[in-house]
Order: sequence, then structure tokens, then C-alpha cells
Amino acid sequence: MEHKYRAVLWKNFAASIDMLTNVIELCPDAVWEKKDKFFYMAYHTVIFLDYYLTYPVKAFDPKLPFTIVPDSELPPAAVDDVMPNRHYSREEMVAYIDLARKKCEAFIGPDASQDLMVQWIKRSEIGLHGLCPSVVEHYTVLEMLFYNFRHVQHHVAQLNYILRSEADLAADWISQAE
Repeated sequence: MEHKYRAVLWKNFAASIDMLTNVIELCPDAVWEKKDKFFYMAYHTVIFLDYYLTYPVKAFDPKLPFTIVPDSELPPAAVDDVMPNRHYSREEMVAYIDLARKKCEAFIGPDASQDLMVQWIKRSEIGLHGLCPSVVEHYTVLEMLFYNFRHVQHHVAQLNYILRSEADLAADWISQAE
């Protein structure tokens, strides 16, 4: 039975990831280069997608590096204090998403063997990367997967809103991935 649950979770989580890819690929140059809110939100979503899929957390190795910035130094369009080290291209962002998608499938796909009921983060890992929100400190791997899935979908909706407002575009809904 767990095999079926994993398959359902994978198809839906992958659809959310694919929607993130689509909204970034659809973004015109004028929005990507000039509307910092879109870029920062896309980056935030991608970096946390990867981080929340990392187990053990100490193994997190971001492919698009960041710096934790004090609130007093944040640009107005920043989503949080996790600032990309530079303005990454759409192609770099999409390549990172592709890596995260593969990581997700290996982690939860129908053939995965990860125990989903263990605690996601150890106490000694909480401050390692400066990314762990206190709300998830006691989550199991399964709870983190749902949290991450919802987090991606939440920001995909916001990115679509920005695209619709700035360029009269929006990425299509994907009901399930293969």
C-alpha cells in the first residue's frame, strides 16, 4: 500500500515542480531582469525546494549559492533574508529545479525506500544553513514533504500572479506528472 501512496504523492509533487519550471520558463526577459520580486520569489522557492528535500539536512549543498543577509540590508523586493549571491539566469534556475525534481523522485517515488516517519531535522542541524523555520523543527520527513509541496504550490501561484500583472501571461495548470 505504501507504494501506491508514494506514487500519488510523487505525481502531485512533481506536477507542482513542473508548474514552477513552466512559470519561470514563461517569464519574459523584461520581468526576469527588471521585476526583482519575481526573481527573488523564484529563487526562494527553488532553494527551499532543494533544502526541504535534503535528508539528512547536513548534506544540503545548494547549487545556486546564497548569503543570509541582515534585515537592515535587504532590498525592498526580497522575500526573506536568503539572498542569492548573484542574479541567476532562468536557465540556471530551471537546471536547478530539474536536479531537485530528480532528487524528489529518488526520495519519494514509488521505488524509494526512505523512511517517511523519522524526524526530518536533527537538533544539531537546525542552525547549519540558516534556513530552518522553527515551525518545522519537529516535523517528520512525510510532514516536510507535504509542507514543501504546499510551499512550492503557494509560490507558483504568486509567480503566476506577477506574470499575469506584468506581462498578461500565466503558466498552465498541471494536474499530475508522470
